[in-house]
Amino acid sequence: MAHNNTFLPQEFIRQIRDGETPDESGVKAFIQGIGTGAVSDAQVAAFAMAVFFNNLEMPTRVALTKAMRDSGEVLDWRELDGPVLDKHSTGGIGDNVSLILGPAVAACGGYVPMISGRGLGHTGGTLDKFDAIPGYSTVPTNALFRQTVKDVGCAIIGQTGDLAPADKKIYAIRSATATVENISLITASILSKKLAAGLQGLVLDIKCGNGAFMADYKAAKKLADSLVEVANGAGVKTSGLISDMNEPLASAAGNGLEMINAINFLTGKHRDQRLSDVVVSLSGEMLVHGGLAVSTREGEKMIQTVLDNGKAAEVFAKMVAQLGGPNDLLENCDKYFETAPLVRDVVAKQNGFINEIKTRDIGLGVIVLGGGRKRPDDEIDYRVGYDGLASLGQKVSTGDVLARVHGRNEDELKEAENIVLAAYCIGDAPSQNPLIIEYVSATGEN
Repeated sequence: MAHNNTFLPQEFIRQIRDGETPDESGVKAFIQGIGTGAVSDAQVAAFAMAVFFNNLEMPTRVALTKAMRDSGEVLDWRELDGPVLDKHSTGGIGDNVSLILGPAVAACGGYVPMISGRGLGHTGGTLDKFDAIPGYSTVPTNALFRQTVKDVGCAIIGQTGDLAPADKKIYAIRSATATVENISLITASILSKKLAAGLQGLVLDIKCGNGAFMADYKAAKKLADSLVEVANGAGVKTSGLISDMNEPLASAAGNGLEMINAINFLTGKHRDQRLSDVVVSLSGEMLVHGGLAVSTREGEKMIQTVLDNGKAAEVFAKMVAQLGGPNDLLENCDKYFETAPLVRDVVAKQNGFINEIKTRDIGLGVIVLGGGRKRPDDEIDYRVGYDGLASLGQKVSTGDVLARVHGRNEDELKEAENIVLAAYCIGDAPSQNPLIIEYVSATGEN
């Protein structure tokens, strides 16, 4: 750094390129420069490439995350009488956990201002699922967002332009310069947005398997450790779970269908076991971070109670109504979700056990049906997708239903049917994967 305190972006980039450790003030100045225009797009691209080849040390990762968090508004919830908590999932198929977890944690006394994203690639986004509810606003005014969190305990909305704007800029440039897959940059991107929400506790669900971005355990573990260390380093109590994504989590995939699945879960009409286990584990951890439960075990019991006595469903219904959705959604679910023109069963062609599901392909099947995006500005059809998805290890006979396809036209339906038949491998022996592979805490203990 030059002695007269002038910050030179190129000098900062050189330090990273050469594997040196820049000081925190340099990191701050660089990120601030993105907002003021003192740092050019070319320099951001060079920075991203330098980090791509030289992963940042932990203290620098923490400094980068905090600087990105502080590049815009950081929400302040001092007026609330309870802990502000959230969760983040790295995404997968049939992952509608947030829809159930947010209201359940709120029903136990936590406040959950959940700022979510849209789906991209083969994974669905929480926001798209809420967009399936007529009238629900995923981009409310700041006042309505704050009021809903205060009144109801939970609001699930989209990222506002004022939160971590530096991340938006850096992400767009990473996307254009082949520097997305880097653990330091992924960590800072995920956490800067989450920490800008003003949290006291955070739980991360790092998915691992053939339906996740991280297919193998080693990569998932590296990301989980990085996220947990950096979030704690930035002052937020954080832990993580590495969970299995070698089959869809819920028995539905597709925006409206996953929303219906979550509503049926909340009302007790139907609960997928694996989904239930992940919801309860993550929520239990959140209650511990918020000081609402003494142990994970106690937290899990509290969550199970509010799911069973209908308190979580009540919070969900209030949140939907306050953010512009119908106030009788839970009672009249069928009235509000349009059905796809064509609905058909896909059946097994042989006897045996389901011993592998190519999960990513199920996600791609939803896109084929029109329920996902090939490009960020694509329109989504909320009616289409799969439900009644059979699970790994299940015994099937010829003619048993593997899934139900919801489609708009015969061609797409046929293609989506073939995808299921190819994705479900039936053999002689059942196979199952442990659902929760590992708990990750800050000190590296598990």
